[in-house]
Amino acid sequence: MRLGNVLTGMGLGLMRALGLLPLPWLRALGAALGWLLYGLARKRRHVVMCNLRLCFPHLSEAERLRLTRQSFVYFAQAWLDRGWLWHASQERLVRRLHLHGALHEFEGTDATVVFSPHFYGLDAGATAVTMQVARPFSTIYTRQSNRKIDAWIHAGRRRWGQVRLFSRTDGIKDNVAGLRRGEVLFLLPDMDFGADGSVFVPFFGVSAATVPSLARFARLGRAKVVPLIARMTDTGYDIEVLPAWQDYPSGDLQADTALANERLERWILTMPAQYYWVHRRFKSRPPGEPAAY
Repeated sequence: MRLGNVLTGMGLGLMRALGLLPLPWLRALGAALGWLLYGLARKRRHVVMCNLRLCFPHLSEAERLRLTRQSFVYFAQAWLDRGWLWHASQERLVRRLHLHGALHEFEGTDATVVFSPHFYGLDAGATAVTMQVARPFSTIYTRQSNRKIDAWIHAGRRRWGQVRLFSRTDGIKDNVAGLRRGEVLFLLPDMDFGADGSVFVPFFGVSAATVPSLARFARLGRAKVVPLIARMTDTGYDIEVLPAWQDYPSGDLQADTALANERLERWILTMPAQYYWVHRRFKSRPPGEPAAY
């Protein structure tokens, strides 16, 4: 246990040191690490390829292999970027994080749910908003089994502004109360957390277990839904705040969840390699359907 803590501490220290490198150097290192992971992480590579076959059946195998390699590169680069996202000066962050779009959606005290899908730049998006928007925020996250890594992630996401982090096991009462007080809730509901509590709705034409939390929180918190899309670029990240959805929620939980997936698909098509394909998005199947992986 002590050796594990020492190695984890050394790894986090290395992350912080790497964050001091010029961004082109760090991205080159991330590209090399991504290629290495692509070669070594066979099970995860299989997951990515299966996801792409299901979601993009029209692509050739060569095209899906190219997207898989790119996805591993973006994954590694985004992970290394946390070395500067969570430790660099505000001046450096402002230079690298280009926040733009419908920023007026954060003005005032209207209850707001931010739909922040699992693009690799999601932590960059959260950092930019919490650093530059003077509102209290909260988010729901999955605790890490390694306490040191969990504490590092927790501190990084709470670095700027007023941010409260809740575990998925904490329930929703405090989140709803926060929304009704005018708090902004970051929500990342586009993952498969199991069939229990989820609804099966299409994702690129394939039934996917999807938690209906986006519509549920918007309804319970009497909140508007504001999408936030983060795109990795050569100079950092381009983070766009989209206008609040005017037709959401409708009151039909199944239809609202399907609509969120449909809109997410459009964003993915603009940068398919930057979506979190390493996740087993189709691990839960409707009754009678074969396993996806």
